[in-house]
Amino acid sequence: MNEIKNIRHPEKVNKPDNISPSKPSWLKVKAPQGDLFLKTKSLLDDLNITTVCEEAACPNIGNCWEKKHATMMIMGDICTRACSFCNVATGKPKLLDPSEPVRVAKSVLRLNLKHVVITSVDRDDLNDGGASHFVNTISSIREISPQTSIEILTPDFLRKDGALEKVIEAKPDVFNHNLETVPRLYPSVRPGARYFHSLNLLLKVKLSNPNIFTKSGIMVGLGETENEVFQVMDDMRSADIDFLTIGQYLQPTLKHHEVDRFVNPKEFEKYKSVALSKGFLLVSSSPLTRSSFHASEDFESLKKARIKNNNNKRND
Repeated sequence: MNEIKNIRHPEKVNKPDNISPSKPSWLKVKAPQGDLFLKTKSLLDDLNITTVCEEAACPNIGNCWEKKHATMMIMGDICTRACSFCNVATGKPKLLDPSEPVRVAKSVLRLNLKHVVITSVDRDDLNDGGASHFVNTISSIREISPQTSIEILTPDFLRKDGALEKVIEAKPDVFNHNLETVPRLYPSVRPGARYFHSLNLLLKVKLSNPNIFTKSGIMVGLGETENEVFQVMDDMRSADIDFLTIGQYLQPTLKHHEVDRFVNPKEFEKYKSVALSKGFLLVSSSPLTRSSFHASEDFESLKKARIKNNNNKRND
């Protein structure tokens, strides 16, 4: 008899179901539809581009794709990590496609993107964690679509000496790496990562090139406390992170980490107010906030906030 396997998450086959509470009204979104959505999908499919929008089952995919915005995911759709919150498949990745950086750059040009977000799966199987592939992608975009600003959302490059330095040298406009949750929950939510390594990675970016905007995000509703969220904010500011995103965790399947609770929109507003008081240049905090949601508009806001902040310092 043929064995039935969970192709997307083989490591989760024998786990019991994790039951989450029912979604509240503020988390309901319209199903993707419309001509622009379908046109964006067709263009990405034509160039064989993988997006985190689809792989991570992002609730904002309809909103973004109708505006011809998409977050490109390089280095395949198989991750070497098994984070309990993530919908991306875990397993043995394929070899890197050397043509991918150019294909991504062509898609950026065809979509006429003013700002693009490039992310990836974790590639612990590669000597540099995929840093060179990030560099090649940034280089290709700059050559084919020089008017486009570039934001990268990277893995942690854990135990990959010299990898981070390669990416910094490529000078992305925004360097994003998500802490994802509070340190207490790392063993159950992000077991392959290390909280302070991720924090120090972002600090190294800022120390190496202060002109690069740094960005990080967390999910709430995983079982964290308010004080733990405030402590993460303080840790991020110690690393001089410019932009903080906070969004509601949504359970992709019953085999993933359960939702502890759905955080009320008023609590998100409180988090935003507290975070801004701690000195972040920009904060996005709402139930549907995701790392790359409204990234183009946020980049413009970041630039304005930096100018205002620098002017205030000169006037003090």
